[in-house]
Amino acid sequence: MGAGRAGWRIHGLSVEGYRHRRDGLPCQDACAHTESGPVAVLTVADGAGSRPRSDEGSRLAVELAAEHFVRRAAAAVDSPPGAAVHDLLTEAYHDVTKVFLDTTGPSAGDFATTLTVVVLAPGWLGHLTVGDGFVVLRAGVEDGERQFHMLPQPAAASEYSNETVFLTSPDAARWVHTDCVSDAGIDGVLLSTDGLAQAALSRSADGAPTPNASFADAVFRSLDAPGPVSDTAHENLAALLRSDRLTALNADDKTLLRAVRQVRP
Repeated sequence: MGAGRAGWRIHGLSVEGYRHRRDGLPCQDACAHTESGPVAVLTVADGAGSRPRSDEGSRLAVELAAEHFVRRAAAAVDSPPGAAVHDLLTEAYHDVTKVFLDTTGPSAGDFATTLTVVVLAPGWLGHLTVGDGFVVLRAGVEDGERQFHMLPQPAAASEYSNETVFLTSPDAARWVHTDCVSDAGIDGVLLSTDGLAQAALSRSADGAPTPNASFADAVFRSLDAPGPVSDTAHENLAALLRSDRLTALNADDKTLLRAVRQVRP
């Protein structure tokens, strides 16, 4: 994954976690991105560990999201920030779930997966998530330090349940969360699944998740150099995601998809 027409340099991958490597099981995370003119779409998914075909489900979800979100966004690229963006995100989500459920049929539950999508368009950023994926933005500088901001996550489906919501969950549409951000200062976007939560996020005094600035800064900075993403950058990211340090924090599959704004000469 490298630089593209939409003005963003994009790179990411999913790797199997320690438990899956140990047991010879496939990675149940997936990520994808696509571009159409000035619009870029980034998407990540985390298949449910207890479901037998969730690795296929996560791959199908990101493929469908890349296709349908970029189509909807490219057709509405001139929409002003606000309600119109929330509407196009919701419509694209319905497109994705319809095809997902039609494709997987009666055994759809076996393909259960979360889904997080970011649409980058001139003038606004759109965000939709179902499940426990998260998004961190890089925007602004204070006292010489880059600033990082976490987009809101959906409310928990139940205060008594630790299971997240999936595309195939009953009433999943009730738990879909959308955002629209208009900030010309955004120059970095990071999407991830919950396998990186302990490394990429910290906790504020009130217990709310906030970006781990040192982790986010390093991840973005390594992509800031101009030009195509090198093989070495890909190898370095894979090594980071499989590192003992991150595995000690969380042995699940890990996904990191990042985009930095290209500086035009």
